[in-house]
Amino acid sequence: MPIELEMLAWSVALGLVHVLLGAALTTHQRGLKWNVGARDAVLPPLTGVAARTDRALRNFLETFPFFAAAVLAVVVLDRGDATTALGAQCYFWARLLYVPVYAAGIPYVRTVIWAVSLWGLLQVLWALL
Repeated sequence: MPIELEMLAWSVALGLVHVLLGAALTTHQRGLKWNVGARDAVLPPLTGVAARTDRALRNFLETFPFFAAAVLAVVVLDRGDATTALGAQCYFWARLLYVPVYAAGIPYVRTVIWAVSLWGLLQVLWALL
């Protein structure tokens, strides 16, 4: 299996971790009754780690479809090379680091990590252009 597809699979798994972590932290903050209920009531926004984890998930969801599309196109068109493999790895590992750094509220480092993930995505995309 090409490394680009491996990184895509791991990125899907990371997305699921994002969702599960966010759900657990949201439930911890809002309670089990909220989680199992209809969620019709307007609640105050999440705060702290729960809010940061939720924002990290939303940020992941902004780039993941582009990454997935680029990886799939690179593999289908047989345009993969060392650069696309490195790009896919940089995207995944940076996105993995992004979760705890964002959850911890560490400024600047979070932005650098995001930039590395974007650079990785662009390396995969560049092979298609």
